[in-house]
Amino acid sequence: MSKRKVVHVVPVEGGNWAVKGQHAKRAFGIHDRKDDAIERGKRLAKGAPLGQLIIHKKDGTIQTEYTYGQDPEKYPG
Repeated sequence: MSKRKVVHVVPVEGGNWAVKGQHAKRAFGIHDRKDDAIERGKRLAKGAPLGQLIIHKKDGTIQTEYTYGQDPEKYPG
């Protein structure tokens, strides 16, 4: 089974929003508006066979997560 591509939308200096891959040093892009960053993150995550988008709040905590492709099972059965 292939690994899930994890994309984060995170706040950066200056009130901007970055779209970054898991453990990436460089961002896929920097956006003035959070909505624009979320749309870019969705396209990247949906483009992978297994993708996940994690959207953060301004304080860095997780606001929302979306998974694309085969969702992980939370409960056996």
